[in-house]
Amino acid sequence: MILRRPYDSLGGANHGWLDAKHHFSFAGYHDPERMGWGALRVWNDDTIASNTGFPPHSHADMEIITYVREGAITHQDNLGNRGRTEAGDVQVMSAGSGIQHAEYNLESGTTRIFQIWIIPDRRGGAPTWGAKPFPKTDRSGQFVALASGIEGDTDALPIRTDARVLGATLKAGESVEYTFADVKRHGYLVPAHGRVQVGDVVLEARDGAAIRGESTIRITALEDSELVFVDSAP
Repeated sequence: MILRRPYDSLGGANHGWLDAKHHFSFAGYHDPERMGWGALRVWNDDTIASNTGFPPHSHADMEIITYVREGAITHQDNLGNRGRTEAGDVQVMSAGSGIQHAEYNLESGTTRIFQIWIIPDRRGGAPTWGAKPFPKTDRSGQFVALASGIEGDTDALPIRTDARVLGATLKAGESVEYTFADVKRHGYLVPAHGRVQVGDVVLEARDGAAIRGESTIRITALEDSELVFVDSAP
């Protein structure tokens, strides 16, 4: 099953400094049919105005992955971590037993991110934060694990869950395949840029595709595309 979720069907709210779209129920948006997908709980498509951002707030028991699509995001937390993550790169926060953090766009232009939350395999544990560059040239024509809790994904940022977040870039006409370890696993695909076909389903930029019951999927770029994909346990 490959179910398209058009960008125009997403929930969300425009707060002026933040224009947020939600693939799943979040904040003031609630849809009982979109409460998550496997262990994937949140996929937010956020546009953040210059010199604004999320003031200090707390999280616990969630793996929070930020994929920067444009601009940069600056992180700071109560553990003393501080870092700037720019377009194409990724940061991961394992909230564990609890962490307070802030995320700001300190750039002169707009920042656009995907923020992805995945439920951890276990509660508690010491909170952590990390970031890493992932050059788009390394992802050309293939999926690369960006964040993962699956054995063997040694170059990915670690997360505490049976899931992986992957990225790929495709030129128009190129294809990439992905094979699930088990047909019971759940996949969720979003083109950050470009237009692609997954099986018989065509996705426009920032559409979502909820995938289940497939052993292998084949994604073909109908134009130059940048993909972000989550494979998670049921």
